[in-house]
Amino acid sequence: MRIRNVDYHVVETNQESGRGTLLLLHGFTGSHATYDAILPMFAADFHCVTVDLLGHGNTDAPLDSARYGMEEQAADLIALLDGLGVREASVLGYSMGGRLALGLATLYPDRIRTLVLQSASPGLESEEAREARILKDNALADKIRTRGVADFVADWEQLPLFATQRSISEDAQDKVRAERLNQRAHGLAGSLDGMGTGAQPSLWEALPELQIPTLLLAGQEDQKFCGIALEMKTVLPDAKYITFSNAGHTIHIEQPEAFGCAVRNWLRIRGGTE
Repeated sequence: MRIRNVDYHVVETNQESGRGTLLLLHGFTGSHATYDAILPMFAADFHCVTVDLLGHGNTDAPLDSARYGMEEQAADLIALLDGLGVREASVLGYSMGGRLALGLATLYPDRIRTLVLQSASPGLESEEAREARILKDNALADKIRTRGVADFVADWEQLPLFATQRSISEDAQDKVRAERLNQRAHGLAGSLDGMGTGAQPSLWEALPELQIPTLLLAGQEDQKFCGIALEMKTVLPDAKYITFSNAGHTIHIEQPEAFGCAVRNWLRIRGGTE
């Protein structure tokens, strides 16, 4: 699908649903396939739209890192919905995709029905923290460009953030690894440079004005993002927070059935058109 001079890979499921549209946004190193295991649970009720975000999967990977900025990618997603004839959608975002989903909601609140944010944050509050993170992300981007995707993935898998993934089946681990390896170095690097946690604007100040019903999800083993979700809940006007036992950052992989049921039930109540 051609969107603002960029070719996006977009997959639609259950286009005839009258209960509304769900846009699903993956995390860094992911793709539209991120939600394959639980997509049928959502598609039974909703028109589902999965997309490879800029620089990921089969979507174009521009060389200009500014093109990956949050405002640019949010504008792409609105153009995507326009192209599909969708006026209003619920959005489910994981990690990087959750940050983008939140940015989309703050920039285009009239286009978003509900938000589901998994292991996500509004960014970093202080200028000093953002500057430090930009340096760190830029260094990682340079390393990816220099050493390539396979070398990067080998290191990425060892991060404490993903330690709980070692408890899932080998088949599931292999699928996640294949998704990570099916990336391009300049695409991942551009994503880090243009929309890393430091590069994105802080959205904390916008949260008290965000009237969109929001579901916040975190795994109990992911204490950092449990804390962020709790802090977000205290300032969002309409938010619910759910934690998942025996899960870390990737709840949708580690506890897919519980995750899918929680999201589906929320969407049936807050995200449908009936």
